[in-house]
Amino acid sequence: MNAIEIRNLTKSFRGLYAVDHLNMTVPVGAIYGFIGENGSGKSTTEKLICGHLVPDKGTIKLFGRKYTDAGVRVRVGALIENAGCFPHSSVWDNLKMQALNLGLADPDQEIRRVLEIVRMEDSADLKFRKCSLGMKQRVGIAMALLGDPALLILDEPINGLDADGMRLMREVLVDITKNYHCTVLISSHILGELEKIATHYGIIRQGRMIMELTAEELEGRARSFVSLKTRDMAGAKAALCARFADVREEEGCLRVYDVDDTEGIVDYLMKQGHPVSEITKNRIGLEEYYIELMSKKEAD
Repeated sequence: MNAIEIRNLTKSFRGLYAVDHLNMTVPVGAIYGFIGENGSGKSTTEKLICGHLVPDKGTIKLFGRKYTDAGVRVRVGALIENAGCFPHSSVWDNLKMQALNLGLADPDQEIRRVLEIVRMEDSADLKFRKCSLGMKQRVGIAMALLGDPALLILDEPINGLDADGMRLMREVLVDITKNYHCTVLISSHILGELEKIATHYGIIRQGRMIMELTAEELEGRARSFVSLKTRDMAGAKAALCARFADVREEEGCLRVYDVDDTEGIVDYLMKQGHPVSEITKNRIGLEEYYIELMSKKEAD
């Protein structure tokens, strides 16, 4: 079973498509990285899934049932835009108000549970306004986790966080899926961080899904390259271009794509009078793959 199945979803505003016949599949247990440039339709799609907007047409199913079904709606938690907390109230009191609003049977026990999940059990008495950005984001996730949802939808939860905040967020999201059996749909512009935790990806452009793939499929499609430095970069590049199909100067290095024979490259350049000072084998990551994919789409 899939946590989310979307078919031909469409939403327009004043005649312009924000979501254009979108198809999307999120398997149960996935951390699904939802990727796209600003204005591509990510947030609109998430709001449609959450029922904050009404689609023009198309279908949305959650766990095999229509997304408007009351029985499935209670299984969805979301943090879109911000947590909506009262700044002068404590973390605990903000969670307590939400727990009471949800009608939870034992709100105090549930609050303790979600605070432990987001690593904030020692900050329950802190005023929300005194929380760091990362803490505020984790409070928002805690609010979304009240009631033990099976699907969590997060809109840009790691944007603006420092390195420690991103690390904590990664730990929380992985913990949610592994130990609490919750599927996570997360949009983000920070693709390097997303790559560390996502099991599946959906790439959206101008309201349309242009590609869905697993982390393993991304690994298989990502191009390998050899990165190197020499004293005469221009001369070495000219020599390499005479032998290899794709040679680029990027990030202060020469990259030779679709090869991994470092010894052969070192030997070849040495014979051409260009001794190599540094050389490594690598593979392009999610961000570079995304940029390359977008460039191809623009060229089509």
